[in-house]
Amino acid sequence: MKIVKHSGNIVEFNPDKLKSSLLKSGASAVVVENILQTIRKQMYEGISTKHIYKMAFGLLKKTANSHAARYNLREAIRLLGPAGFFFEKYIGRLFASEHYETKTNITLQGKCVSHEIDVLIKKNGTIAMIECKYHAGRDAASDVKVPMYILSRFNDLKINQHPIFSDNDVISKCWIVTNNRFTTDAIDFANCSGLNLLSWNYPEDNNLKTKNDNSYLYPVTCLTTLSLAEKDKLLILDIILVKEIINNSDCLEKIGLSTSRIKNVLKEASDLCRFI
Repeated sequence: MKIVKHSGNIVEFNPDKLKSSLLKSGASAVVVENILQTIRKQMYEGISTKHIYKMAFGLLKKTANSHAARYNLREAIRLLGPAGFFFEKYIGRLFASEHYETKTNITLQGKCVSHEIDVLIKKNGTIAMIECKYHAGRDAASDVKVPMYILSRFNDLKINQHPIFSDNDVISKCWIVTNNRFTTDAIDFANCSGLNLLSWNYPEDNNLKTKNDNSYLYPVTCLTTLSLAEKDKLLILDIILVKEIINNSDCLEKIGLSTSRIKNVLKEASDLCRFI
């Protein structure tokens, strides 16, 4: 059966790919098989992947909110927009979880011009700048022009000393992070130029998705028990990760949730992060 992807391309439906993504949500093999059977019955020639995703998400939510939340990860990261400011904070949290010191949104003077840096990190005496390329569209990709441009900024900044973590720090590494993907040319250029890349699916074994799953770094936008407006209020309060809610239920009171709803949100958060 032919299906239509987000990009508009028409491809053959691959049930194994859908099954794999459903299993990664944490749902059991029996639940996944039942969902697949239900979706197959409702499919038709030319159905969109967006529609299939909505059906799968709805069916997962009926089994466990945390399964739906985990399945919703990529969309949840996209919801850290629209300007990408909260995506930058999220990336700061991600590196902090790996024992980096972090700072966000700092303007530094290069040799030629000043630059606003999204995230700066320090570990073992090494300081790196991170440029975050947020895309609202699911199929948008960062092409070779992105690392070429950021390399020029890095070269302008690494010459000077900067007041970052101390008064005379030197930036010696550069990362580019995107919520979507990099083109092949962008990856080749970055590797050749000594730039580090991180995207939804790159590097293969240590990308945004695997970092989330391994360290439970799910953004609050994952949660199915909160409305979009409530998620935005948490982000404004600087509550970026689901795990930050678990021992800080006061933030849920601050955004106006009732006692019963707070209980539901905390249960989903604990299940998602596997806290007992």
